[in-house]
Parts: sequence; C-alpha cells; structure tokens
Amino acid sequence: MSRDRVVYSSGKGRVCPHCGLAQSHCACRKNPRRGPRDSVPPGDGVVRVRRETQGRRGKTVTTISGVPLAPAELKQLAAELKRCCGTGGSARDGAIEIQGDHRDTLVGELEERGYTVKRAGG
Repeated sequence: MSRDRVVYSSGKGRVCPHCGLAQSHCACRKNPRRGPRDSVPPGDGVVRVRRETQGRRGKTVTTISGVPLAPAELKQLAAELKRCCGTGGSARDGAIEIQGDHRDTLVGELEERGYTVKRAGG
C-alpha cells in the first residue's frame, strides 16, 4: 500500500482517495460504474440474519448483513423486505435493519430470492 497519496491539497482542497481528483470534480461520484462507491462489498457469499437489542435501548432489531449488492440495490431490497414484514427499518453501512424480530419471515424471503442464508442470534 502506498503511503504517498494526497488527501488534501491547498490548490484542490479535499481529494478523492479512489480517483485522485478534487472531491468537487470526483469521477467516482459522477460515474457510479467506474468508482468503488457503488461497488459490491466483498464477502463469503452467505447472508446472515440475526436479532439484536444491544445499543438500541432494549428495542429488538433484525439485521441482515453480507448481502452482495451495491448500496442502491441494497436500499431497494430493504424497502421490499420492510413491506414484506409490514414494519420500518433502514439500510446503512452495508447492512439492512428491520424493526422487530422477523428472522423467520426474512430467512424465507431471502432464500426464495436465491441467497444462501444463515440464521444467527438465538
């Protein structure tokens, strides 16, 4: 890994670490097919569905991680899964969060869509 990359230049301002251009002229943002901003995150091909309550003031949330989709497609999948469960949620940091404990429903739905699913979290 090269340590001589520029992250700030007094002539350009902030520099995109991926394309090397000023962030106001970033090629990654203008052409999502070129840049890593819309790339699929690496993974082992297994989608993990688990129930979480920690750090959520006692509220139960079902999280889905490891889905091999770009951020825009992940957001669309999250919307479809929320409709399937009839509840709220969000897609952030490469994971989908669905309010409530809907592991059984989500595992079934994701398997129907062709994903390899592993249920975790008790």
